[in-house]
Amino acid sequence: MTKTADFFDLKEFKHAVLFEGIEHVWESLAHIKAYLASYNFCIHGQVDPRSYLVYPELISIGKGTVVEAGAYIQGPCIIGENCQVRHGAYIRGGVITGDGVVIGHTTEAKNAIFLNGAHAAHFSYIGDSILGNKVNLGAGVKCANFRLDQRKIHVHFEGKKYSTELRKLGAILGDGSQIGCNSVTNPGTLLKKSTFLQPGSFIRFQQQSV
Repeated sequence: MTKTADFFDLKEFKHAVLFEGIEHVWESLAHIKAYLASYNFCIHGQVDPRSYLVYPELISIGKGTVVEAGAYIQGPCIIGENCQVRHGAYIRGGVITGDGVVIGHTTEAKNAIFLNGAHAAHFSYIGDSILGNKVNLGAGVKCANFRLDQRKIHVHFEGKKYSTELRKLGAILGDGSQIGCNSVTNPGTLLKKSTFLQPGSFIRFQQQSV
């Protein structure tokens, strides 16, 4: 199945409305733009004045969150409470995070959803992707989101093929999944809850249910 509940527990996620009314979990990414367009943005937390906030009127930063010097955040985006946006992080817009999230040094994110406690602490790329609760990306993990032949992305999952009609789709990583250092997920990769991948893994589509 490709239902949201097969990948994520949304009971504690403040932006669960993103997943309402969809058939396939990746369809939530298409809701980001409209959700942000109607959001009441507000900046709290500890934001170092040497960080870069582009379109700050379209940026929300929760209480207890720390934005370090040299971080680059472009609105519209929502960073939750008690998060860390570390030096050299690059948030390109269209990012929505829950609480306790880490976006670390030289990690780039765009059009992505981070559920509570998701960590991408070192040298990662997260484009058009969803990281579930307490997902951890080892250093150097890349979630590729664009086919080399530039065709629309198909998802292969549990023996079935789904046409997404999307030209960009990264990875959907279920709650509690752990991805080892220097791994790459190809466009349209789906991993169910509590999936563990060794360092240096190359994931073409997905492995069977865990």
